Amino acid sequence: MRAARWYNARDIRVEEIPEPKAAKGQVKIKVAYCGICGSDLHEYLAGPIFVPVSEPHPLSKDKAPIVMGHEYAGEVVEVGEGVTNVKVGDRVCVEPIYSCGECASCKKGHYNVCEKLGFVGLSGGYGGFAEYSVVPSSMVHKIPEQMSWEQAALVEPTAVAVHAVRQSDLKLGDTVAVFGTGPIGLLVIQAARAAGASKIIAAEISPERQEFAKKVGADVVINPLEKDVVNEIKSHTDGLGVDVTFEVAGIDAALNAAIQSTKMEGNVVNISIWEKAAAIPLNNLILTERKMTSIIAYRNIFPQVIQLIANGQIKALDLVTKYISLDEIVSEGFEALTKNKNQIKILVNPSK
Repeated sequence: MRAARWYNARDIRVEEIPEPKAAKGQVKIKVAYCGICGSDLHEYLAGPIFVPVSEPHPLSKDKAPIVMGHEYAGEVVEVGEGVTNVKVGDRVCVEPIYSCGECASCKKGHYNVCEKLGFVGLSGGYGGFAEYSVVPSSMVHKIPEQMSWEQAALVEPTAVAVHAVRQSDLKLGDTVAVFGTGPIGLLVIQAARAAGASKIIAAEISPERQEFAKKVGADVVINPLEKDVVNEIKSHTDGLGVDVTFEVAGIDAALNAAIQSTKMEGNVVNISIWEKAAAIPLNNLILTERKMTSIIAYRNIFPQVIQLIANGQIKALDLVTKYISLDEIVSEGFEALTKNKNQIKILVNPSK
């Protein structure tokens, strides 16, 4: 089968590899669509970050080159011995977290902070940028008939946004600021609205992405290159700052502005994966008793996220700007996302 494999930064190759089979406890999926994630883009531009290179990942037992792709959905075409939760013909999306099941975090159900955390398509395994994927049956979730393949491929990134909102201190009627309106930031805007935010302010320097922020529900959009974003946010919140801020840009300027835009004793939520160490003036947290929360991925929420998208409460498809084939994944996928802010979410059809 054809698959896109990561070899090194800016070295992703579409090549022929053996088609996998479902072993005991596994499910084989014919991939319908797989999204290119910001984490994939980080690996392309500055990796390895999650990709194991010198030693195999302890759970996937795999190392580079690895088949990429972790935001995907498809049809079950084979089940291994002992699989009872799905059958051939079922429509599913994949929750791509590798977890050990044995560490303290896993034992309390917090598998997203497993000591050996990994992700299919980043830490090894058969990811979604391939015609077929094989994963443990515990990773698959059935999707309702009314949900399209395209929507199902967006459950994974939407789960990140929903988890971030659920881990925050956001309460009904609170004000929110979102710094960075790439795919996750745009989904955070929708998730915060669904959770009851009364006013949502977005900070974004790209004119194209400012328009997307308005489209998905931001009440106010500020360009930090044109206005003092901290003062602007305070002007929209009676001089206090917002109750909860979500940082989704991954740069020092955005993080520090997010902290200063949050009210005294408010909550700053970091979602970004950082390519380098962040510089934070800690007194901006200490002297105000602002609380900083960090999140990674998601846990125990895929069924709820599936319903949020299927029922139209989160319109994830509004983010999709292009559909491409596997052969186009570098030129029309990774390179396009690097160079063109008009592109938000690109979905890959591996069988096209």
